[in-house]
Amino acid sequence: MPQGVDAVLTYYKTVEGQLVQLPNQEPGCWIRAVAPTSHEIDHLVQDLGLDAGFVAASLDEEEASRIEQEDDQIFVVVDVPYRIEKEDEDDAIGYTTLPLGIIITSDYFVTISSTMSAILDNIAQGGARGIRTQYKTRFLLIILLRIAQRFLLHLRQIDRISGSIESQLNASTKNQALIQILGLEKALVYFSSSLRANETTLKKISRGRLIPLYEDDEDLLEDTLIEFNQAIETTAIYSNILSNTMDAYANIINNNVNVVMKVLTSVTILMTIPTMVFSYYGMNVSGLQMPVWWFPFIISILCAVAALIVLVKLKMFK
Repeated sequence: MPQGVDAVLTYYKTVEGQLVQLPNQEPGCWIRAVAPTSHEIDHLVQDLGLDAGFVAASLDEEEASRIEQEDDQIFVVVDVPYRIEKEDEDDAIGYTTLPLGIIITSDYFVTISSTMSAILDNIAQGGARGIRTQYKTRFLLIILLRIAQRFLLHLRQIDRISGSIESQLNASTKNQALIQILGLEKALVYFSSSLRANETTLKKISRGRLIPLYEDDEDLLEDTLIEFNQAIETTAIYSNILSNTMDAYANIINNNVNVVMKVLTSVTILMTIPTMVFSYYGMNVSGLQMPVWWFPFIISILCAVAALIVLVKLKMFK
């Protein structure tokens, strides 16, 4: 799971075309809550009048993406991708998704998450154009667009990592490399599930029943849908590639094991022939043919050479 941060409430508002941070909330502002404490949750629920169920759902890591309305509040949950950094060189780079809760009221635009999000960090630092905290529908669509773009960014990273792992496997089949591929496959499963849920939520938004849509937002909505569709298709492609890669290397490993077993079997056969001959001439009985020391030695060599020729013709050493 991504590393947590100290709980904090921050307030932003667009003033004269610029997103500025405020000391306190005021109508038309964006309230950002990151891992809020119980005191801050009470402030959101009691002082700002946010629905307690919406706030709790925003902090539930198992919450599914959806949109719903309660009285005059609109609640949107979307899954946001996160990269899990390695603690040491032996750990695999992982990816996961966590919910981001968005509560829209007549006065405020509130985002609630259990950990810091690079997407919201970038927006808060002025990295997104056209932000108007008073225009809540457009602000929501901008966040969704940035989430889709973040999915695509992580998918490109996964593609580069998988290419590097494949190079390692070509040189030497290591368990660690295979475990890393399994980790990437797991991340793609999370991504696929989250992207489809986010897409469903976005389609509900596009109907305009719960959130009013304006003509100026149509292009942004279309771009967001396109980005999500592209992310879904890319996830499916990369998932198939990794799955086929795992199957291919599983077959290679099985083939290598078969080759080793063939060689060991052939060596065992060649070593068994002299053992059988010398065991026969080592019996404490009379009447053995040619009871001289060199005869079983020659017989062992001839039989072993004959067996070796047969094994080579059968390609037991390849």
